[in-house]
Amino acid sequence: MEPSSERFPLTRHSVVLAVRSSDAPQRQRAWERLVEAYWKPVYKYLRLQWRADGEQARDWTQEFFARALEKGFFDRFDPARARFRTFLRVCVDGMVGKEREAAQRQKRGGGVAPLSLDFAAAEGELAGLEPPAPEQMDDYFHREWMKSLFEGALRELEAILRAAGKERLWHLLVRYDLEAPGRLEKLSYAEVGRELGWSVTQVTNGLHSVRRQLRERVLARLRELCSDDDEYRAEARALLGVDPR
Repeated sequence: MEPSSERFPLTRHSVVLAVRSSDAPQRQRAWERLVEAYWKPVYKYLRLQWRADGEQARDWTQEFFARALEKGFFDRFDPARARFRTFLRVCVDGMVGKEREAAQRQKRGGGVAPLSLDFAAAEGELAGLEPPAPEQMDDYFHREWMKSLFEGALRELEAILRAAGKERLWHLLVRYDLEAPGRLEKLSYAEVGRELGWSVTQVTNGLHSVRRQLRERVLARLRELCSDDDEYRAEARALLGVDPR
C-alpha cells in the first residue's frame, strides 16, 4: 500500500461510539459494522484460546454479540484505558468464564435472531493451524481483526467496481496483488496487460488507481472502528504505514 498524506475527515463518526447512539438506524448500522469486523476473530479466538469445539464456538459467538447488544456491553468502553479490540476480547473472556462456571448453559440473547455468519469458512481457515502460545494470543487476535478489515474492504471495492462496469480493474487487483502470494513468480505488467487487452501504461495506471481505492476503503473502515483520531492514526501507521494528518 502506498502512503497517503490525505487528511481523513475528523467529523466521521466512529461506530464504536455510534453503537451507543439514541438514533436507532445509526445504532443498527454501527452494530452491523462492528459484527462484520469482529465476529470471525472472536470465533477463532474461542476455538483456540478457550479450546471450544466448532458448535460451542458458534453458539458463544452468536450469544456474545446478542448479549452485547441487549446488555449494552460496549457502553462501558473507555478509550483512555484500552483499545476497543482489547476491551472486546476482555468482554468475551468474561462471558465465557461465567458460562463455564454455570452448572448448565442456557441460551440467551433476548429474542435476537441469530446472526447470518459464515462459520464454515472461518472453520476452514483454522484447518491445520497450530494454536498460538498464550502470550501470542493478543497478536493473533489483532492479525485476525486486520484480516477481517481487509476482507470487508475488498468485498466493498469489488461491489463498487462491478456496479460501475469496471470489472477489469478488479481483475487486475486480483491477478497482480491478491493472487501473488500463491504464485512462484510474479506476473509482469505485460502479461497482465495481455489478459486484459491493456497496454503496460494502462496496467500501471490501473494498479495505481485500484490500490488507492482499496486503501481508501480500508482507511474508511479503520476510522469507523477506532474510538478517536489518535487511535486511528496509530492503527493506520501499524497497518498500512500511513500517517493521516
